[in-house]
Amino acid sequence: MSRKPSADKVRTRVAAIVERLPEAKAVRSGEHLSLEVRQRRFGWFLADHHGDGRLALSCKAPPLLVGQLQQLVPEQFHLPKYVASKGWIGLWLDVPKVDWDQVEICLVEAYRMAAPKTLAAQLSG
Repeated sequence: MSRKPSADKVRTRVAAIVERLPEAKAVRSGEHLSLEVRQRRFGWFLADHHGDGRLALSCKAPPLLVGQLQQLVPEQFHLPKYVASKGWIGLWLDVPKVDWDQVEICLVEAYRMAAPKTLAAQLSG
């Protein structure tokens, strides 16, 4: 039986990815993190959201990425309530094998969608 990851460790890992992006911040909001660039939110890290007992990431996503995630990591992917219809995706971060490369790709793509063009252009690839 695998143990659930610590919310603090996962929160710290998500924040570290976000803070490598130009001018991006992971702003603490209770147990959650609001992921922002110049006061534009591109994602949320959620810990026990509405008492669901889960660790999750919800973020903006281009439609192509949503389709890829459904095929590549269906056990990690979900459609978040309230924001899926607005082009957001969800990733469970408490599954036995989190694909952190995929998490980083999702965060970078979400950042690109929210960041001013001058900041997004600073990313390589």
